[in-house]
Amino acid sequence: MQEQEIARILTAQRAYFESGATYPVQARINALKRLQTTIRQNAEEICEALEKDLGKSRFEGYTCEVGMALDEIGYMLKNLKKFARPKRVKTPLAQFASKSFVLPTPRGNTLIVSPWNYPFLLAVDPLVDSLAAGNTAIVKPSAYSPHTSALLEKLLNACFSEELVAVVTGGREENACLLKQKFDFIFFTGSQAVGREVLKRAAEHLTPVALELGGKSPCIVDETANIPLAAKRIVFGKYLNCGQTCVAPDYILCDKRVKDRLVAEIVAQIKAQFGAEPLENPDYGKMINEKHFARVLGLINAEKTVFGGGSDKDALRIEPTVLDGVEWSDAVMREEIFGPVLPVLTFADFDEVYPLLADKQKPLALYLFTSDKRRAKQAFSRLRFGGGCINDTVIHLATTSMGFGGVGESGMGAYHGKTGFDLFSHQKSVVDKKTWLDLPIRYQPYTKAKEKWVRRFLK
Repeated sequence: MQEQEIARILTAQRAYFESGATYPVQARINALKRLQTTIRQNAEEICEALEKDLGKSRFEGYTCEVGMALDEIGYMLKNLKKFARPKRVKTPLAQFASKSFVLPTPRGNTLIVSPWNYPFLLAVDPLVDSLAAGNTAIVKPSAYSPHTSALLEKLLNACFSEELVAVVTGGREENACLLKQKFDFIFFTGSQAVGREVLKRAAEHLTPVALELGGKSPCIVDETANIPLAAKRIVFGKYLNCGQTCVAPDYILCDKRVKDRLVAEIVAQIKAQFGAEPLENPDYGKMINEKHFARVLGLINAEKTVFGGGSDKDALRIEPTVLDGVEWSDAVMREEIFGPVLPVLTFADFDEVYPLLADKQKPLALYLFTSDKRRAKQAFSRLRFGGGCINDTVIHLATTSMGFGGVGESGMGAYHGKTGFDLFSHQKSVVDKKTWLDLPIRYQPYTKAKEKWVRRFLK
């Protein structure tokens, strides 16, 4: 799409927003219901597109993308009227007589740039929050997931007028054209490298941005953990979507006393969940393209591979792989893996974990497997990360009642549910001052008597 066409769409959306058409709560509810109906009616086609792009099974496609998107819409429909109401707050006595309230209002014209690893969910979820807050949106899906992106364009075009929601497909050229435009808010999910560029371009217009990035999310296992259950849940979270999940456990940091038991249980769980021949398992996913297939294979050190390591170039599949004896200087520890490779590192004493991780970039997620409640409380207070789980992996992002987002290098801003509504809203602070009383104390001339009263109120 040419820059002129993108500018035309944005101009039309500005005019539509300024008309006030998106402000009524009922209009927002109607838009969300249309989206809900469209997704329900096309669920099978969406799952087919996800299978073509990422090899996702129908079960995984529905559970991890379609179903979660519908859950977000259902939550918004249930709570939107409450979220959009003005919130009364306490007024200082010095402002008598008046009332104060916070009024959630739409930001305006929003841009949503979504990634390829969860191409449906990570386009629709922020769109739901944006529409619920009363905005217009331009959605830019990834060129790396062409089947899902094309279907998103078809479904959203059928569901909404271009003035409310528009889809811009394409690659880097279209991204660059979009970032030249002035939006009222940008929501980006993707890599840190592209996130930096988005932030830089947004700064030219002083446009606020939410960045959902990634990073090397650690999975810590201490000596008190339930090892069989930990292995089961780690394998699920790590190899979901062939490891291409932004909150997947990137590596294990394990107490050396239980490391051998944990590795053995992980290997057993890979066989239990994916079969003896994972590359032949029709429900096991694939890498998104040859570039990422080759990149991830390049991170596998054959000498440190204790399980897996095999691949099928034609199918773009890499076996669930476990690396042992890994050091921080290894290639696999110098970048986010984003694939089905699980390195295992160890510590001798849990207190070593704090300085080890303090020296690393703040990850999007952190997982701790332990039976020590005091240790869990201390670790989750001291360690810096976006969000996480105690004794499980990845499931924290599936909760609409709390926000999901990163911190530091893993992102800024959070969404889902009420947090997402607030992210796409501007919270206006308003004082409604009554006219039947006007205290003269604030007006000149100032006197000692007035100062005495001011000091009573403001102390």
